[in-house]
Order: sequence, then C-alpha cells, then structure tokens
Amino acid sequence: MKTDLSYLKEMSGGNKELVLEMISIFRDQVAEFSSEMEKLLVSRDYESLGKLAHKAKSSVSIMGLQELASDLKDLENFARDGKKPESYAGIVEKFNQVTRVALQELEVVSANIELYF
Repeated sequence: MKTDLSYLKEMSGGNKELVLEMISIFRDQVAEFSSEMEKLLVSRDYESLGKLAHKAKSSVSIMGLQELASDLKDLENFARDGKKPESYAGIVEKFNQVTRVALQELEVVSANIELYF
C-alpha cells in the first residue's frame, strides 16, 4: 500500500466517522490541488505553485504518503527560490500518479472501515 494510516488512526483515536470524513476531505483536496497545480504550471506562476505544494504536503502527510510529502517540500522550496523549474512538472505528475493510487486504496478502506479501524 502507498498509504499508511497509522497517523490518521492515532489522531482520530480510532473514530471511524472522523476517518471517513478525513478521507472524503482528502479526496476533494486532491482533485482541487491537481487541477490548480496544472494551471499554475501552464501559467508559470511558480510562486503560487510553491504555496500550493506547501498546502498539499500537509494533506498527503496525514495519509502517510511520506515520500510524496518530501517531493512536495522540494517543490515548495525550489519554486520559492526559483530553482530547478525543469523538475516541477515531474513532481506534479508524481503527485497525480501517487494520489490516484492512494485514492483507490482509500476507497477500499472506506468500504471496509470496520476491518481497518
């Protein structure tokens, strides 16, 4: 699994309803972040892209996607400093790929919440 829900489990105290709500929020945020990242890449608004990467980093961290969180931190720092612009599109693509898999995993968790929490 890409996701590691141990932090979410601890933070929620095992509250299934809260976990389901957090998964739902994450699903909505991923769609919004993905769309906005693509727009910011096209418009070359790298400062805003860095700020969005910062917000997205928090969301993916909660779902245990630590490698992606690290990549988003790199994007945040690179974009803020105007460094390595050639890497931005690859990080955004990785965000899309990893979150696509994570959302599939989270759908399984949501449908079988009793088995996980």
